[in-house]
Amino acid sequence: MRKHTPPRAGALLTSPSPLKILTQILTLQAAYYILATLLILFTALAAGKPFSADLVLSWRSLRGDTTVGWTLGLCWIVVGGLGALLLLILISRSKLVPDFTLTLHFLHLVVTSLYSRAVPRNWLWWLLQATSAGLMTSLGVWTCRWRELQPINFGSGGAGGEDGGGVNSKDASGDIAVHDAEVDRGKTRGGGAAYEMVGLMKGGAG
Repeated sequence: MRKHTPPRAGALLTSPSPLKILTQILTLQAAYYILATLLILFTALAAGKPFSADLVLSWRSLRGDTTVGWTLGLCWIVVGGLGALLLLILISRSKLVPDFTLTLHFLHLVVTSLYSRAVPRNWLWWLLQATSAGLMTSLGVWTCRWRELQPINFGSGGAGGEDGGGVNSKDASGDIAVHDAEVDRGKTRGGGAAYEMVGLMKGGAG
């Protein structure tokens, strides 16, 4: 009979729940489309071209024989690079970056196919998606690892310890000074008393 191995302690706490993963996927997808829409809208207005949803969701707008197609291609490359920041903010774990990036581009393929009512048949579209996925994955892994390697700050305990040590040393120095002063006064008083006793003894002898 096969022996059942219990789960590792803390495994359920470190593994994200399916609901959290789904929320992250939808949030990342929405942020990706918002970023792409803003960039393409700005580019279209700057070029004096009318803006429409086809520029964002239709694969037919990406054509290699028009200036608009190449401009859109450049916009999607920039969006792929900026998507690394979205991964850093929303995911923050380098080992999850490839999964979320591939999921994002797969959902983009589904949305584009449904919007255009056909699977993309443009080589430029596929090339841009592969380039965007590779760029987003490499930059996302690099930024997330950079964040993971940052030293952890536990607060200002070290500074407070140094200040506390300085205060204690000052207090100790003050106590020593007071003690020395009391010792000196004691010696003076003791010396004065001894001098008076000597004087009395001399007077009595005379």
